[in-house]
Amino acid sequence: MDLATVDHLLTTTRSVRKRLDLKRPVDPAVITRCLEIALQAPTGSNTQGWHFLVVTDAAKRKAIADLYRRAFEGYRNMNQTAPQLQEGDPRREQTLRIVDSAGYLAEHLHEVPVFIIACVEGRVENAGVIAQASIYGSILPSVWSLMLALRSRGLGSAWTTLHLFSEPETAKILGIPDGITQAALLPVAYYTGTDFKPAKRLPLENFVHWESWGKRKR
Repeated sequence: MDLATVDHLLTTTRSVRKRLDLKRPVDPAVITRCLEIALQAPTGSNTQGWHFLVVTDAAKRKAIADLYRRAFEGYRNMNQTAPQLQEGDPRREQTLRIVDSAGYLAEHLHEVPVFIIACVEGRVENAGVIAQASIYGSILPSVWSLMLALRSRGLGSAWTTLHLFSEPETAKILGIPDGITQAALLPVAYYTGTDFKPAKRLPLENFVHWESWGKRKR
């Protein structure tokens, strides 16, 4: 196994928004192969209750994008009033770029050629902690595998959830039955450029605890 290639894929795959190629069509066969790879992800109790809704119809994409855009306006207003990261925080500049690119995606979402909505059997809103973890744990690894498979084939995606503010309306548009939880919406398109780099992150020791919370490795 080529660790350099694997490490590069894992450390540079993240949300692609402004660099999505909105004009280039995506071959359905490529999407199918990536989904086949995604189904190799782990799933709780081997339930395999995952479902992936691939949406290419322009009218449906626009309807969902309209719902997404409405939710984004609320998100943007909330973000403008939230405490800002301080000068010197390595996340500050990056976060400002993310907010800007998120606005771009909201404006152009309907133009993205493919949506993939990841779903899982079961509902979480009235479930306990264990059931919620099990349900989401049975779909989220496969979505991440899907993003990696897409990236390795020149396709960008972004893990988005704002459409979930209108989950019932989205379900109606797509005919998703009751008892199914929508987990994420991936806008998918070929990406432009090749200069993906690791993101700026706070030091690892800020987040790793050894043996008990707050204890650092000596």
